[in-house]
Amino acid sequence: MDERQWGRLRPLLPPQRPHVGRPALDHRTMLNGILWVLRTGSPWRDVPERYGHWTSVYSRFKRWTRAGVWERVLQQLQAEAQADGEFDWTLHHMDGSVIRAHQHAAGARGTPQKGGPPKRSGAVRAGSQPSSASAPRDVAAPSPSASYRASATSHSSSRC
Repeated sequence: MDERQWGRLRPLLPPQRPHVGRPALDHRTMLNGILWVLRTGSPWRDVPERYGHWTSVYSRFKRWTRAGVWERVLQQLQAEAQADGEFDWTLHHMDGSVIRAHQHAAGARGTPQKGGPPKRSGAVRAGSQPSSASAPRDVAAPSPSASYRASATSHSSSRC
């Protein structure tokens, strides 16, 4: 972060010295560590030591998130850019290279379970018949109890 960017952000951040406890590490160093994680997509544990211990960087990020610091900073920077005529509300960008998706979202097939066929997606299942229903028949099959009664009647009449 260059001096101009830091000059715009510094007044928007909480006070450097907390009211109680030990002094906080430098906001600029912590902010650079937070930006490093967000830019690289690396885990918090991989934050380089020059930004401080990773737990300090992470806890600062979480504390500022809970306190609404990021939202206030964004709103203030947007208001300043709007006032300076630098903000174009009609232009939007979305970088799809950092959006993570589950493997099934990319069309990957599910792993077979116990040697069975792969799982089908909900979209495929929605267009097919339920697997528990049997196919329609032209002639209804007699129930097992009806065939038992028929055989019992024929055996009883043959005894006479």
